[in-house]
Amino acid sequence: MTDEAACIAFVAGEASGDLLAAPVIEALQRHCPPYRTVGIAGEQMIAAGCSPWYHVRELSVRGYVEVLRELPRLIRLRRTLALRLRDGSCSALVGVDSPDFNLALEKRVRRAGVATVHYVSPSIWAWRGWRIERIRQAADRVLLVFPFEQSIYDRVGIPATYVGHPLASAIAMHPDRAAARERLGVAADKTVICVMPGSRRAEIQYIGPVFFAAAQRLADALSNASFIVPVADVGLRPLVEQIRSQICRKATLEQITLVDGRSHDCLEASDGALVASGTATLEAALYKRPMVIAYRVPVASAWIMRRIGGYLPWIGLPNILAGEALVPELLQEEATPKEVAEQLLRVLGDERQQRNLEERFCAIHESLRRDTPALATEAILDTISQVRTRRS
Repeated sequence: MTDEAACIAFVAGEASGDLLAAPVIEALQRHCPPYRTVGIAGEQMIAAGCSPWYHVRELSVRGYVEVLRELPRLIRLRRTLALRLRDGSCSALVGVDSPDFNLALEKRVRRAGVATVHYVSPSIWAWRGWRIERIRQAADRVLLVFPFEQSIYDRVGIPATYVGHPLASAIAMHPDRAAARERLGVAADKTVICVMPGSRRAEIQYIGPVFFAAAQRLADALSNASFIVPVADVGLRPLVEQIRSQICRKATLEQITLVDGRSHDCLEASDGALVASGTATLEAALYKRPMVIAYRVPVASAWIMRRIGGYLPWIGLPNILAGEALVPELLQEEATPKEVAEQLLRVLGDERQQRNLEERFCAIHESLRRDTPALATEAILDTISQVRTRRS
């Protein structure tokens, strides 16, 4: 094995990508001989052994308008990465989600002979299918985390491998609420609401006030309510604290606990959740927790998204995977504190609905369970081998 083959670059663009990549990085390091990993990494990837060139927060930008504001910096960063990857020190690039950044980067380095793997399919099933040609040009292989995606890629002739979703193996089929509460120091007799306003600054700025205002309403309606808020990045804690203090009354502030990270403990300990769209909605489903999904973006970004249009009527992964509206989704002007609170109160007061949700979430969980790190590692190394064969 050459030095070239011993290094694989990963580029994650947000907290969810950090979680997805970390188990694969661990598996690559357990390989004999082990593979060195580098790139844009978050805390989970770094803990797994990835040497960071940059932190994941460098790419944590969301929304069309926000990206335009950061575009010059992102272009410079992508150019720097491309130059570094084309020097031959890495045999593969694994772009983890963040398709707007990663697909362009993958296309550049693929031309230089670097094997490219895109981990997590862009949501071509939710947005217009023109993205499929960008993927064809950028990726030697796509790693799929949802089973229904395989037929889409087979149909258009793009190499793809369903590897399952790593969270489905990491999260127990039957969560232990009592144990999680003990770990967090949460009283057993409380109605615990997990509040997850997102992992990016702009996301928190837009949906955070709605969620904390909804928490105030829930505190008024539930005599024994307690709220736990996992903060994805310690750098975001001052912003979350500021919004909480501005929105909630003093008595309610005492019922709200901010936790650095530990989103899984917080979900496992909860009775229900308020969740911004994204991977957190899947995490809540895997923990079998009733939830309300709410999302807000700037008006201009929302207009662009509506103009692009989509093939599916949902944005939440539980609803997409179920093929129906299992959990409420409140978007833009519909995402009011009153409606968010009322929707969650409705499901918390309906034991039959909770049992039905648990059954449906278990079925989703089972469909996503695979040995993801092993399957992803095998696919990445196979792709490297095929690209080398073509080059020789």
